Formats: sequence, C-alpha cells, structure tokens
Amino acid sequence: MDIFKGIDFNDSFVLGWTANETEIIFQVEASIWPESPHYREPKSDEYTCYRKCEIKFTNFTSYSGLAVQKFTTPTIDLNGSSDYGNIDSLIKTNQGFKVIGEFGNLEIINGEVQVQFYT
Repeated sequence: MDIFKGIDFNDSFVLGWTANETEIIFQVEASIWPESPHYREPKSDEYTCYRKCEIKFTNFTSYSGLAVQKFTTPTIDLNGSSDYGNIDSLIKTNQGFKVIGEFGNLEIINGEVQVQFYT
C-alpha cells in the first residue's frame, strides 16, 4: 500500500491500540526510511528515523482476532518503556485487511486505512 511506502513494520513498535464498532486505532512508533515522504533525518542516537503515528481503520463491516489491550502483557525495555512488539504483517486483502502481531491476528472486513504522524 502506497501510504506505508518506506515504513519498516518489522522495526516499528506497537505502543497500544483501541477498537470499537466504528474504528480501530494502533499507536505506533514507526521506523521510517528515505523513500517515505514522512522521513526526517534520524536523531543522533537513532538507527533510522522513528516517528509516532496512528494507523486508523474505519468504515469496516466487521473485524475479529484483535486482543483486548488490557489483557495483553507488554514488553518492558531496558529504559523502562513498554510496547506490544512489531506489526508482523499488514496487507490489503480482497475482503479488507489482515494485520498480524502480538496483539492478535486481526481480520478487517471492508473498510479504509489511514496513517497520521504526530511527531
């Protein structure tokens, strides 16, 4: 998908998520590479550009396979920060989307996806 061009999900971190009958939102610290229009020069202590963003799914018919965040144990890093691993796969399917990670095997029927960077 063009909106994710230059984003390495295997090097990005899921910071949290929310879901209801109208939207699913993942908070992500995204690993961004120069081919992305969202790329910025990495900070001196960064391997590549990392920016926080939201990946939002809307206008879907239904979804299944998403864990409830409060029942999911995060990984605690050495610096004390926590995350829920990586997005192992995010693909557009004929029926909608499939998103796989430690948060579950999410299947979304129909719908739209957008990404919004806020750092």
